[in-house]
Amino acid sequence: MAPTLLHAVQASGRRQHPGVQESEFPCSAAHLPTVHPTDGFKSNFTVSRALTSKDVLAAHGQHVVLDLTGYVPRGPDEAAWVLSVLQDAVARSGARDVHAHVEVFDGSISPPGFAAVVLLDESHLSAHCYSERGWLAIDCFTCGGTDANGIVDDVVNAFLADMPNLVVRQRVAFDRFLHPKEG
Repeated sequence: MAPTLLHAVQASGRRQHPGVQESEFPCSAAHLPTVHPTDGFKSNFTVSRALTSKDVLAAHGQHVVLDLTGYVPRGPDEAAWVLSVLQDAVARSGARDVHAHVEVFDGSISPPGFAAVVLLDESHLSAHCYSERGWLAIDCFTCGGTDANGIVDDVVNAFLADMPNLVVRQRVAFDRFLHPKEG
């Protein structure tokens, strides 16, 4: 009997995460998608089709998400400052910023905080903050040659320069737009 996804995960040394359903599709550990889960990673997904030894996949995108704690807003212009940090990181990466917006939440409808987004022609970079709890989430998705990890590193370094007690609690990076490699 061919190994299932669960067997391949066990053989690869990766641990199975809550919410990941075993697939009965045959596959090998060498052809598992690259996912860097951490404690607290919660997702509900299944593998929609088997990866076989004939599948040589390429990626046309990167997705990086981070959860940070210890975020202390500096004042009423905090959300605008975060948006400028995001825009500066995008500019340094060479990606094209097509639109940027920040929305401040005063606590009357949503918890106090903000959401900031820079729409890229390659995808997006966003930050979402629960200011009373000190939580900040960063999400960067790029396609093509733009390095999402580099953008995120730039953003985190800018935050750490101003808030040395900020802690990255989770960082997950994975490939996007997977497709068969041509040739």
